[in-house]
Amino acid sequence: MSDIVANIIGPDGAIILVVVVVVLFFGGSKLPQFARGLGSATHEFKKGLEEGSKGEEAENKKAEDKSDQ
Repeated sequence: MSDIVANIIGPDGAIILVVVVVVLFFGGSKLPQFARGLGSATHEFKKGLEEGSKGEEAENKKAEDKSDQ
C-alpha cells in the first residue's frame, strides 16, 4: 500500500502526507509537547547507552585484572 502511494505522489510527497496526517491527528498545539518528549526520550536513550558501555568497560577491566593475577 505504501509503495503505491509513494509511486503516485513520490517520496517527498509521502513525507509531506505523513506530516499532514500527524498534524491532523495530534493537533498543532500538541506537536511541540510531542517533539519535546521525543527529544528527551532520545537523550535518555543515548545516556543509557553511554552508561551501559562504561559499565561493560569496567567489567572487562576487572576481568582482565583477575586473569593477570
